[in-house]
Amino acid sequence: MFSWRWLIVVIIVIFAVQHWRNRPLPVPAGSIAPNDPVQTMLSKGTVYEQNNYKLTALADFTVEARVLSKQTYSSDREAQLAPVDLALGWGAMSDTAVLDKLSIGQSNRFYFYRWDTEPPRPASEIATHSANMHLIPTSSAVEKTLREVRVGQVVKIRGQLVEATAADGWRWRSSLTREDTGAGACELIRVESVEVQ
Repeated sequence: MFSWRWLIVVIIVIFAVQHWRNRPLPVPAGSIAPNDPVQTMLSKGTVYEQNNYKLTALADFTVEARVLSKQTYSSDREAQLAPVDLALGWGAMSDTAVLDKLSIGQSNRFYFYRWDTEPPRPASEIATHSANMHLIPTSSAVEKTLREVRVGQVVKIRGQLVEATAADGWRWRSSLTREDTGAGACELIRVESVEVQ
């Protein structure tokens, strides 16, 4: 005989396990990802086909950074390419002493932060040492790793910044600088490899 009570218990257990597996890691103070991302512009980028989209490589890109927030997507068009966004921080934005004074989150493909009274570092440094990155996995193994990443971990991502286009005129282009903010400032990365440290 079917019992709604057991169904509710199973659902609660599933959510509890997911929450436990994705809980942030405790990290001591100090910059744990000190280096800036490395970007090499491409004069003529390779074109890749993925899920009926054309991806034109704009720059080779490597970033080693602390995961500040993670958001998965399934319902927007962009999720056909990038099911995971990571907000990443390097330099001062990988330091727990700084991050503890910020409220950080993601929503609708945007990354946001705020502070109570005074920023723990100059606002320009916070903006240029963190970014929201839309991640296009090139294999199921890469996608699995990205989905399992936890806040607080350091990841090393290698790939290309790309422009994605579709036959119907749809277009999604990566930012090519860490200096910008707001709409269009996110990196769109074709991820060839990801290492979790």
